[in-house]
Amino acid sequence: QVQLVESGGGSVKVGGSLRLTCDASGFTRPDYCMGWFRQRPGDGREGVAAMDGDGNINYRDSVKGRFTMSRDNAKSLLYLQMNSLKPEDTAKYYCAADRCYNVHSGLANWGVFWGQGTQVTVSS
Repeated sequence: QVQLVESGGGSVKVGGSLRLTCDASGFTRPDYCMGWFRQRPGDGREGVAAMDGDGNINYRDSVKGRFTMSRDNAKSLLYLQMNSLKPEDTAKYYCAADRCYNVHSGLANWGVFWGQGTQVTVSS
C-alpha cells in the first residue's frame, strides 16, 4: 500500500509564500523518484517539480526561481517551498512518485502514485 501524505496548503495573497510537506515514509519503491504535480478543477495534471536519485531537480518553467523542492531523507519528508505566489498557482497540489527516468523527460504527466493532495489558493 502506497501512502503519501501532503500538508501545508492554505490561502495566501499574491506574492505570499507557503511550504508544502509530504510524508513519504510509506513509500519505499527503489526505482521511483518523488515530485509534485498540481491540478485545477476541470484541468489535467500539471507537473511542478521532480527530483532524481542524485538530487537534481526539474522544475516546470512557470515556477522556476519561485518554487524550491527539497527533501529530508532521514525523515522521509519532501518539501515544496513556494514563494512569490501568483493567482495562476491556485490548484490542488499532490506529492507524487514516478519512475526516475521520467524526472528529466518532461513533467507533463508526472505521477504514478500520489497522495490526497492539499489545496493552495492565491488571491489578489
